[in-house]
Amino acid sequence: MSITAPPEKPAAKGPAQDSPSHGPLRVLRGLPHTGLFAVLIVVVTVATLETDSFASSTNLVNILRQVSVVAVIAAGLTLLMTAGGMDFSMGGTAAVVTAVAAQLLADGTSPTVTVVLSMLLATAIGLINGAVVTYTNVAPFVATLASATLLDGVALLVLDGHSVSIGTHLSTLGNESTLGLPNLLIAAVLVMAVTAVAMKFTVFGRDAFAIGGNEHVARLSGINVAWHKMALYGLTGALAGLAGLMLLSRLGASSPGTGGLTLQLTAVAAVVIGGTSLAGGHGTVVGTVLGVVLLGVVANALNLLQVSSYFQQISVGGVLLVAAVANQLHRSSRR
Repeated sequence: MSITAPPEKPAAKGPAQDSPSHGPLRVLRGLPHTGLFAVLIVVVTVATLETDSFASSTNLVNILRQVSVVAVIAAGLTLLMTAGGMDFSMGGTAAVVTAVAAQLLADGTSPTVTVVLSMLLATAIGLINGAVVTYTNVAPFVATLASATLLDGVALLVLDGHSVSIGTHLSTLGNESTLGLPNLLIAAVLVMAVTAVAMKFTVFGRDAFAIGGNEHVARLSGINVAWHKMALYGLTGALAGLAGLMLLSRLGASSPGTGGLTLQLTAVAAVVIGGTSLAGGHGTVVGTVLGVVLLGVVANALNLLQVSSYFQQISVGGVLLVAAVANQLHRSSRR
């Protein structure tokens, strides 16, 4: 009779043998935007070590003031892209609003009337874009890129190729602070906060996720897709108008080239590297904030290091390309 030895019990794993999936690495992977945080920390560390003025309070406030305009545009883009849309004309809208508002103020129009008219103009531009995209089935990329080119030309016509100063008008918004924080930053934070709340806690935000995930299914579930698209494009237009007024208040003048495609691409890059899907259905305001801050810090560090301004555009384009590739790979891995 053969005797079979009892099966050996698996040896208990000590702390050193724990799988990485149960250790600190799992915790890090579970944290949202860990990669963005890491890159931002590296950039800030290098900039602090290489320059004496980067970590100064004056420079940090300047960075926050500069990124505020991009943040407002990026907030609107985050919500729109979550719903599967795209608007490349927000920078052009900001340029037109900047030019029109500067001309109105220079001609003696009151700041209040100027702000109201500028916001109405920007909202109308957004609604026109929305109507084209919604009711003609033209791809958002094509429709809004055409609008961007048109609006850049309109801004040049309004300015007639000259710089228009607004004096001290809107200086309260552009150059003053409240409780030690720049008013521009406060405006941007409020816009970001309202966008985040809308996306997470309102029916409008949840419908945006549904439309971006599958527009056909969203329509069958009773969502008025056409109305939502029009509302989203109108909202992005209004936020682009606000960004234009903020930019004008910070610069104190409108010049040819103010706003436009460069501002737009910076905002798109911030939204994409923040994790918002190019195909819709996923978006995060926190990621967008990190993307905006990262691009602002990189641009500021390059300036302090006296790197050519041409490399700043190269850096934005490179970051956008890498982010788009990473976004696509992430989508593929989730299938």
